Amino acid sequence: MIRTVSSLLAGAIVAALAACAGVPARPPANAMPDTVRVAPERHLVVTVHDAPRPKTSGYGHAFVSYGPSSAARATAAALATDYGLHEAASWPIALLGVHCIVYAIPPAADPRDLVSRLTADRRVESAQPLATFATQASAYNDPYARLQSSLALLNVAEAQQWSRGSGVRVAIVDTGVDAAHPDLQGRVATTRNFVDADANAFATDAHGTAVAGVIAAVANNGIGIAGIAPDVRLLVHKACWRDAARPDAAVCNSFTLAQAIAAAIGGRADVVNLSLAGPPDRLLARIVAEGQRKGTVFVGAAPPDGASSGFPGDVPGVVMVDAPGRRSGTPAALVAPGRDVLTLVPGAHYDFASGSSLAAAQTSAVVALMLEANPKLRAEEVARLLTQTSHQVTSPSGRFVAINACAALVAVRQEGRCPDPREPSVAHDRPRTRNE
Repeated sequence: MIRTVSSLLAGAIVAALAACAGVPARPPANAMPDTVRVAPERHLVVTVHDAPRPKTSGYGHAFVSYGPSSAARATAAALATDYGLHEAASWPIALLGVHCIVYAIPPAADPRDLVSRLTADRRVESAQPLATFATQASAYNDPYARLQSSLALLNVAEAQQWSRGSGVRVAIVDTGVDAAHPDLQGRVATTRNFVDADANAFATDAHGTAVAGVIAAVANNGIGIAGIAPDVRLLVHKACWRDAARPDAAVCNSFTLAQAIAAAIGGRADVVNLSLAGPPDRLLARIVAEGQRKGTVFVGAAPPDGASSGFPGDVPGVVMVDAPGRRSGTPAALVAPGRDVLTLVPGAHYDFASGSSLAAAQTSAVVALMLEANPKLRAEEVARLLTQTSHQVTSPSGRFVAINACAALVAVRQEGRCPDPREPSVAHDRPRTRNE
């Protein structure tokens, strides 16, 4: 997670014209009780079939309703009675044609045994533990380290002569975002909160704000920084919250992520950024697969060192990204800068952050540039082009092969020219913060 070291003086990198104010967070349609957050290991996620049903409005117009149907509600209640469960929250997943229920299990019950028994029950469409996920940024801990200038390393300025992400919708499934930040004004199209109704917490969440800044900070407005895809429209879906035990960390679970990702697909997101990682999750994998079938590109952050599988990396077609120098369990991951990345902090501030969360956000932004140039690109083609056009760069932390925004755009457009790849890209000295 991101720990603020100090606010930077505005003007570290030139950024764009300010526009309208941010959009306030909306409370969740199906709130998750605090007990689910406190003891996720004592909860299960169960789905039952819930087919869409035709209804008629008062004006005689037919439309389709996605439930929950009375049959689905009755099945959920019967399951609770038969297995001694308590329904903590529920939500119809129209994308999959199911009704999803989070059940609290009895104190003495074995979660694995319950999952096994429920899976064998013919009334149950799927059953699994309520998985927990964590955002994938690490704390900044060296105030005098040199800044790895990702804009230069990725050839962003050269790429932006052809594309700035105009018309592309990028969903950030993360914590909340400070939509009123001067460098995000006019970039946030919608906000949704699938965690709680706390608008203040939403606007002061650091991780989502940092991710949003990397992707879409306003360019050429004379203040702050420039995003890689400054003309995209952001769909901010809060599914993660600050960990009470570790204020610099954020966590999510299967239920909040399922709602947020499905809503992003329903909101016609072209790209969904998932700067988080956790265990395998069948429900989330099914939702992502359905989104991919509809043409949405998903970008994920590589998991911590040693992790070899888990969501979202175990879902075929997800574009996985790691920061250089890490030994994650995702050997096929693309690489983007992930150390000392200058980005936004809530309250009109700027600071440095590190981790694969930032590497994934940069890649999501480059994907947005590619999709403006060719909206018909599919995830597998995006990954192939990013891999084929990656180049070797030099930074204070060493030499590594990273994605190349300019070369990727040339490959998509099949015309244009980038700087000579034999000329190494070198990160600049880190600008000093106010207190240094």
